[in-house]
Formats: sequence, C-alpha cells, structure tokens
Amino acid sequence: MGGSHSREDLELSDSDEEEYETEQEVEEEEDNYEDSRDETPDRSASSSKHRPKTPSSLEEVEAKLRAMKLKYPSTAQNINAVKLYIHVGGNTAKAKWVTSEKLTSYVFFKYSKINSQDDEEEDDDDEEGENEEGWWVLKVGSKVRVKVSMEVQLKTFKNQLRVDFVAQGVWAMKFFSQEDYKRFVDKFQDCLFENTHGYESTEVNKMKVYGKDFIGWAKPEAADDSMWEDADDSFLKSPQSATPVRASQDLREEFEEAANGGIQSLALGALDNSFLVGDSGIQVVKNFSNGIHGKGVFVNFNGGNYRNSSNMMNSTPKKALLMKAETNMLLMSPVSEAKPHTNGLHQLDIETGKIVTEWRFEKDGTDITMRDITNDSKGAQLDPSGSTFLGLDNNRLCRWDMRDRNGIVQNLVNDSISTPVLNWAQGHQFSRGTNFQCFATTGDGSIVVGSLDGKIRLYSINSMRQAKTAFPGLGSPITHVDVTFDGKWILGTTDTYLIVICALYTDKDGKTKTGFNGRMGNRIAAPRLLKLNPLDSHLAGIDNKFHNAQFSWVTENGKQERHLVATVGKFSVIWNFQQVKDGSHECYLNQEGLKSCYCYKIVLKDDSIVDSRFMHDKYAVSDVPEAPLVIATPMKVSSFSISSKQ
Repeated sequence: MGGSHSREDLELSDSDEEEYETEQEVEEEEDNYEDSRDETPDRSASSSKHRPKTPSSLEEVEAKLRAMKLKYPSTAQNINAVKLYIHVGGNTAKAKWVTSEKLTSYVFFKYSKINSQDDEEEDDDDEEGENEEGWWVLKVGSKVRVKVSMEVQLKTFKNQLRVDFVAQGVWAMKFFSQEDYKRFVDKFQDCLFENTHGYESTEVNKMKVYGKDFIGWAKPEAADDSMWEDADDSFLKSPQSATPVRASQDLREEFEEAANGGIQSLALGALDNSFLVGDSGIQVVKNFSNGIHGKGVFVNFNGGNYRNSSNMMNSTPKKALLMKAETNMLLMSPVSEAKPHTNGLHQLDIETGKIVTEWRFEKDGTDITMRDITNDSKGAQLDPSGSTFLGLDNNRLCRWDMRDRNGIVQNLVNDSISTPVLNWAQGHQFSRGTNFQCFATTGDGSIVVGSLDGKIRLYSINSMRQAKTAFPGLGSPITHVDVTFDGKWILGTTDTYLIVICALYTDKDGKTKTGFNGRMGNRIAAPRLLKLNPLDSHLAGIDNKFHNAQFSWVTENGKQERHLVATVGKFSVIWNFQQVKDGSHECYLNQEGLKSCYCYKIVLKDDSIVDSRFMHDKYAVSDVPEAPLVIATPMKVSSFSISSKQ
C-alpha cells in the first residue's frame, strides 16, 4: 500500500513551460516561453538575447492589467505582480506545474460574498481594506478568488520566493523580489488573524487573543524553543529528505481482512484481543506482533439484549472503552446522529458476550448527558479492579464510579431493579463558556481537554475545578486530543491541521516540570503544526477533515512515543515524532510563522478510513521497533508494520 512520490514540490521550471489557459483544460503545446530565475516584469529587451514573446513591452503589461480590471497606475511598476502556476496531473507520473498566467497581480480585499458570480463586477472595485464588513479575500488575476483561511493551506518557500495554496485546485505564486514575497506573506498572515479572531492584526489585539505568556503563538521567533531541542530522545534521526513520501518500502501491509459489518470504531487491546465495533455487533480479533487478524467471538447487537433492553441507546455505539483488564467494555451511543451526547451507556462482559448492565448518568437526582468518556489513565484498562472512568460534556468534567456510595459494587445482573445510576465521584460543572469537545489522560491520570474555541486545558490529578495551564487556541476547534504517557507532549486535532504542544517548563528552582503540575509562566515554547502539503490536501478532498490524531501507544515510564498518526478521507498520515521535534530539520527551513511539518508518510485506502491507531508498544519487535499500525475502513481492517528506516 502507498504510492509514488508526491509531485507537489516539483520545481517551478521556467523553461519548456506549458500555459494553462482556462480552469477546465490544459493546452499541451509548448510556447517556448523562456526566462531566467531573476527575471522581473520590467526587464529591458537588452538584458537577454532570449527575449520572451510575452509580455513584449511595458505597454502590453499595462494592457494586460487593465484587462483584469485591477487598479494600478499605468506608469508605475505593479508592486503586486506575480507569476501564477497551477498543478496538473495529481499524484501521477505526469504531474507537473504549468503556467496559468505569465504576469498577473494579486489583491486582498474585504467582501461578504466569497463565491458569488453575480457580484463579480462589484468586488472588483474594492481596494485593499476599503470595505469594513465581511471577510478578507485573496484574488489573483482572473483565476483565483478565495477566503483567507487555514483551509487555503498556504505553504511558503522563502528561498524560491514562492507560495503554494489550495483554491479549487493547487496553485503556486512566484514573486519577483524578496520584498514582494515578504509583503504578501505578512499581509496574508494579518488577514488570516483578522478572519480567524475577528480583530485587526495589531500587537495589542494579538496580546488580547493569546495572552502575555503565550507570545510564541503570535511571534514564534521570540519563543523559547529550548524545550523542544532539549527533549530527551535516543531514537535515530529520520532521513534527511524533507519531501513528503508515500513510499511502500518502509510501510508493509501484513494483513487485510473483511469485517462482519460496517466498522464504526476500533478498541485496541494491550493483551490478547482487540475489538471492531460495527453496525451489527462487536468482532473480537487476535493481537499479534505483526498486526490484528483472525475472527473470534462475535457479539450481535440485534440478537442479544443490547438495543432491545434500552430506550436510551438505539444507535450503533460510537465509543467503546475497555476496562477491568480488558474483560469488560463500556459502549456509548449518541442519542441522535446529529449530536454525540448520550444520557447513559451499556457495560458488556466480553467473556460471556452479554450486556450485564445499563448505566444512567445522573447528578443531584437529575439526568445529565455526556459527550465522551475515557479511562482514568493511559494504562487503566489493564487494571482488573478498575471501577471508575472519566466523563466529559460541554461544560462538565467528572469521574464516574460504578460502585455505590458506600464502596460496594452494585448488582449488575438483577433485571428486576431499576437502571443503575453512576456515582458522580469527582468533578466540576462549569457555569458556561468552556465548550469542551474531547479529552485524554496521561500515565498518572492528569487530564488534557480540548475545546470548541481551540483552547487546550491541562488539569492535575488533584483537581478538575481549575486548569493548571490553558493554552490559547489558534482559532480552529479541537476535535480530538491525545497526550504522551509522561505528559510532556500534547497532540490536538483540528479539521485542517494538527497542533503539537510542548508542556515542559523550568520552574524558579530550575526543575523541569509539566503544565499539568504547575503554572508555566512565560517561558513557553511555540507549538508546531502538522499539515498536509497543498497537493495532498486537495487530493484528500475538500469535505474530508483530519480526525482522531494519536501518538503511538506506550504505558510504561521511560518509554517514548515514536510516531503520530491521523486520518483524513482515504489517507492515513504518519509523522515521525523525533522529526517533528527536531527544529533543525530541513522541513522547517524557509518557512514563515509557526513551524509546520510536512514530512510524513501516507497509506492510501480504497475507502474512507474510520480510524488509524498503533497497537500497544509490547507488540513492537526488535527489528521493527514500532508496534504495527491498524487501519480500519467500514468493511476492512488492515495491519501495517513500520520499519526502523522511517
């Protein structure tokens, strides 16, 4: 599985080019248009014996600009002049950049209707910033008009005076001077900030959004990145190439098996078995050092007492949580497909294949809802006596206990009693405004919570009332969050990028701590972003978003997670964690703003991927130091080994 090298980073060759005349087709004829890499729009005819056929004079340049209805003086050089390319051929061997417009201009303007064809003439008359209402929009010549946002997936190449981006296709703009390039990037970042946060991009407003302790979010160059560089890792550095790779030599498919029904989620076990939760039931599969396979017991939802026993949950479980040394599973189903919330859950005894009880969420005599549940800690599912787990709702964070208030395990099999009520053992109900979306736990039970506004909060094991640290958001909702076993690194998922945060800091006594244990102060490292390059983002599809990014899985002190994996559409995307932390890696060179890592591997499947997760670290073998990667589509589950040559 896998594919060829990504063609997104092909050089923008200025010789033997083809011009892309319309957005519908590419003309295959050579136009013999040649220029040198240092060509500028007003180069005189005497500067080269290879005079370009077009534009042949400044008058032609002026006529071309007038035809595009852009407001520039006819006697002055166009300061927003660029050369526009479009990428054709996708990820095939014929992929290439072709010229869309040999000389054109860009403009940023505010407008409230991004894609309205009826208002084309009206918005052409807008000067930069003239409109006070609406969104900032980037327009390039007659071919590109797009709202400035993270969805544009702007990727900068400072050394090439070039930016690539997505706007109903994959485009590249090449600038004619360092000044032109910097002017565009700075303006784009200012427009992005205003579109995202609703404030003009000023120092005062950036301080208002991020806070004085998080200056690195606004000015990465001013942040203290020493914690990234000092990270203790014994792993070998990754290959030196910064090109995103879709190579099969380091990713080997070990197994692929058909599932019994439409898979909805994975519940990987650290012991003998793992579980595929589907539309009709739960498939038990065996764990091996090279993946999961083999069909075992199948628990049929319709043939037992799952749906028939409950009015609370009558849809397929979206969350399965292993407990009690993986002999029990909590099944959580949303009340409706539109919302993830539920007012109860079922407890499945895996050894008998039967639902042993139906739990109800209640606080102070009132039924309440939960949107997510998770284990007390990274390794809690291995505890045979575990009776507690964590719950999350929009404004609630709590611990539920399956024992009664006197510490006695409740009767789980007596059908004559009413639905058992979970005991709210610990937690806090916030008045408003938190908009919690997702959470995860460290090895010691500290909690990280992601929110709708992009904030990521860290709670210690001692209190759920007040976060020890609250990292500001970058404007995108956090839809999933994970944390390393030691609590040093946090991974947040948004629709268009992943964010990796270093939770380490040095206290006033010189001791290294994490933000779960104390106030981090102002010596906080800037986060790093993990992104798809514009081409892969385009190929993934505009409606496909990142989801469920995870670290590889360890449950032992002293071991470090080696990889990160996320799913988007038919792609399972894998990053080498050491490479992400290595600030000197080529991937980070010639970038602007927050460091963004584009060095990844992709596994491409034939169907949309439900989930991608690494098996427990115990299933890693000596010659393949990473545990197998399990990828589930609705109808199939596959296992991949990752060699040490990642």
